[in-house]
Amino acid sequence: MFKRFVVNSPVLLPKNIFVKYNQTTLNKLEKILEETGYVIRYERGSFQSGYCILEDKKVVVLNKFLNPEGRINILIDIIPSVDIDFDALTHDSQKLYEEVKSQAEELSK
Repeated sequence: MFKRFVVNSPVLLPKNIFVKYNQTTLNKLEKILEETGYVIRYERGSFQSGYCILEDKKVVVLNKFLNPEGRINILIDIIPSVDIDFDALTHDSQKLYEEVKSQAEELSK
């Protein structure tokens, strides 16, 4: 049996953070990493967690077979754990970064 996912359905995350699983949200999350010098690559591989981070080269490799929802969830997990230069982000990216960071802190409590 396969589960069917609706890509554009909004999901309520802790602290009332609203995330829509669509291409626009994915682009905004990718932009946070790109603005601080990270390169995002979508490749084939046997990533158990769906991603691999090469810290020295500032490269994030995601499994290319993930759907947009999976990509968004992984980026939400990755962003708080990598070194982000907050001042290098645009205002919109700073707001989204703060939301993602506060969500991660809430979940770690």
